[in-house]
Amino acid sequence: TGEVVDALGNEAREEMVKITAALRRIDADEYGICIECGAEINHGRLEAHPYARKCIDCARFDEHRKAHTL
Repeated sequence: TGEVVDALGNEAREEMVKITAALRRIDADEYGICIECGAEINHGRLEAHPYARKCIDCARFDEHRKAHTL
């Protein structure tokens, strides 16, 4: 039970870090811009993942690369 609470606490902390980073990007006028390629992040993606830092193409590329390096 303690492990579950710890895991939930870790998830909450990770979420707060992502939200804080998104708020910083808003303040810097960089919200909605992919950190990899500089393209605008699709509105639908931002609705689904408001703290997305990458456009869907760059995010997919990263996932593909991670899947093939393990």
